[in-house]
Amino acid sequence: MSKPKPLPPPPREPDLDECCGSGCDPCVFDLYDQRLERWRTRCEAIEAENRAAGHDPAGDTGR
Repeated sequence: MSKPKPLPPPPREPDLDECCGSGCDPCVFDLYDQRLERWRTRCEAIEAENRAAGHDPAGDTGR
């Protein structure tokens, strides 16, 4: 059995001082939220691939 695919690291959350507070659209925190959602979606896909390959996510410590 092959090893399960590892999950990518989560995106880095911006520091509070990275937001200029002037109402930019998009704000650095909006961009972070978008990256976080894409990361979650990718992790779900990898976990589904790992399950399909017979890997038990509860027993894997690659997280």
